[in-house]
Amino acid sequence: MPTELTLALQPQTRLDLINVTAHIQAVQPDFLQRYRQALYYSYHTTAGYPEQRLCERLGYRREALEAFFRTFQRLFPPGAGYCHDRLELRQELSETARQHEPRNADAHLTYIGAGLLPAACYRHAPNHPVYLVDLDGVYEGHVRARQTTVVGFNRIERLATRRLTVPMPSHRIASVNLRDHHLGFFETLAQWLQQFDLQHGRLDLLLPAEEQHAALTVNEYETLLMRHDLAEVLRNPFRFMAETGRHALQNPRAVPGKALNYAKYDLVRLVNEFIDRLRLNESVVERVLNKFLSLPAARFLRMKRGLHLLVAPDAGGRPTIRQGRYQSPILIQWERPPRNTRTIEVRLYRFD
Repeated sequence: MPTELTLALQPQTRLDLINVTAHIQAVQPDFLQRYRQALYYSYHTTAGYPEQRLCERLGYRREALEAFFRTFQRLFPPGAGYCHDRLELRQELSETARQHEPRNADAHLTYIGAGLLPAACYRHAPNHPVYLVDLDGVYEGHVRARQTTVVGFNRIERLATRRLTVPMPSHRIASVNLRDHHLGFFETLAQWLQQFDLQHGRLDLLLPAEEQHAALTVNEYETLLMRHDLAEVLRNPFRFMAETGRHALQNPRAVPGKALNYAKYDLVRLVNEFIDRLRLNESVVERVLNKFLSLPAARFLRMKRGLHLLVAPDAGGRPTIRQGRYQSPILIQWERPPRNTRTIEVRLYRFD
């Protein structure tokens, strides 16, 4: 039978890679020996898991993974004029909440752009750590409390597959909150789950091959973040880097186009530093970073065409989709589809 562990984690710095396997070994030393695989789930929108494939390419080295995410942080520096960080415009916040709300749009955009996931399945390998990557672990001296669930299993079985249609806005660049009650997407999934005999499992949301110019992520669906900041990134991935680039600051009279060229130059220099510091083969870096300067935003930003969600029993023992308070699966597009709808393929798996 699968085993579920829920761990409390505490980051030490704003960007922190927390070795979750070390915490597992501290509470259940035989867990990694009893199970060949595990699903790791983060309940946060600025802390998630990289794919195991990325970790393999970087040799599971902490310094390599940290350098990789710092590369994306250069694209989305703090304080770069994000709408999400203009707290006076955030109508959902009370005056009291505005006093404590973090200005962390850069962390949300790095999470999305670098392809972090709320859930990742790892095959256990001796001496290879699994890291929770926290992009906003410490804010103005406040250390965040993080929580992650790990479900160990030895076998996975696909139970069912279905397709659901999602209506899309008429805008070329748009995002849809799949957790929105008016859409009914999650309510349909919840009812569907009740038809199956399972405790722990995985729900995959996938974009079929015909769905082009689109991606899936899980994050906070805050209007200014999604409809303004993310839209700006899809129009121009260098947008916020250009605003605060070192060269642009040295040339305050630089026109926007010139600032953009400085940003591109800075990114090339940063990628070269990444290669030199980690002694990586350039072809590996090209695959990992998706050819930063020559590919469209979809590939450039490592955005995903599929994601995992954790299925686990609720208090009554019924299968349910586990999610954090602010987490929403989000469907993003940067070109209009032939019709004003998109299709998501849903696959349900059971862990044994």
